[in-house]
Amino acid sequence: MTDVTDVSAVAHEVTVPLDGVPDLDFEGWACPVPLRDVPSVVMGHGGGGAMSAELIEHLFLPAYGAAAAADLGDSAVLTVGSGTRLAFSTDSFVVKPMFFPGGSIGDLAVNGTVNDLAMSGATPLFLSTAFILAEGTALSDLGRIAQDVGRAAEAAGVRLVTGDTKVVERASGDGVYLNTSGIGVVPPGVDIHARRARPGDAVLVSGDIGVHGVAVMSCREGLEFGTTVESDTAALHGLVTAMLATGSDLHVLRDPTRGGVSASLNEIARASDVGVELVERLLPVPPTVRDACSLLGLDPLQVANEGKLIAIVPAEDADRVLEAMRAHPLGRSACRIGSCVPDHAGMVVARTGLGGSRVIGLPIGEQLPRIC
Repeated sequence: MTDVTDVSAVAHEVTVPLDGVPDLDFEGWACPVPLRDVPSVVMGHGGGGAMSAELIEHLFLPAYGAAAAADLGDSAVLTVGSGTRLAFSTDSFVVKPMFFPGGSIGDLAVNGTVNDLAMSGATPLFLSTAFILAEGTALSDLGRIAQDVGRAAEAAGVRLVTGDTKVVERASGDGVYLNTSGIGVVPPGVDIHARRARPGDAVLVSGDIGVHGVAVMSCREGLEFGTTVESDTAALHGLVTAMLATGSDLHVLRDPTRGGVSASLNEIARASDVGVELVERLLPVPPTVRDACSLLGLDPLQVANEGKLIAIVPAEDADRVLEAMRAHPLGRSACRIGSCVPDHAGMVVARTGLGGSRVIGLPIGEQLPRIC
């Protein structure tokens, strides 16, 4: 004989036998931090962290076979004709809500792809736009998003040259999803790549981190922090142009979107086989972001940014590059946050205020889903 207890909080039946040891049925239970070995897609696969990397490495690349490029980054640099180098990138945006303080999915989609091109040193030229619309989406909302796309493209100096529109049933989608692909031209002599970081290089960031993720989460969850946190979404190619104009050899550029600064630096450390050492007190985390992350149990280093870049440059060029960044509107708060080191290759660590060190690991899944 058994005693059946209703535990509706987990929506499962727990059977407690006479020996007092419950028989738990774990079928269908969800873990807040998704397990790595799962038979189906979970939100963590889209977070830009370890689960995303495993999906690419163990599913997509084997399936693509010889058709896959050897080097898959946020943008690809392709040589055509008599040596012209083109940067090509594509990105999809599923942010929820579609409108947030400081922007919308429309300008986010344009700026995101422009920035992926800019991180190769390219001058963005052309974009495509592909809309996936859920049945029932208000045309007034779609109109606002389209206007934001147009304004952002005009501000960035890029042309919208082709596109597509699809509609799915109400139960199959959520508002508007948007894909943008872009093409740009890489200037001669520019060689920016995640494999080029070297021991001794300086690690720079263009400004406050974690702002976009907190802005989206605050309006999604109705959180208030005493002041409105606005997304930092912006097109960064002008800032990159100013940095290149210094004549410095920019080794690596990354825009730390999904997975934040932590994911970007871990990927760079592994690609270049160097260690990265940050100084915790130098990290530019604004008080509103710090407070929000403390409240929500988040790490600011893993929160998405949409208008910031990380630069890894030779130490002797760091001051010159910082000066150029600070002279640009999108880099006024640029600062040095650490260095590349020969120790602990492939790892990122932070020196704490107490003199110790902590490992800054690659995020497993996604702290804040549907953030970009």
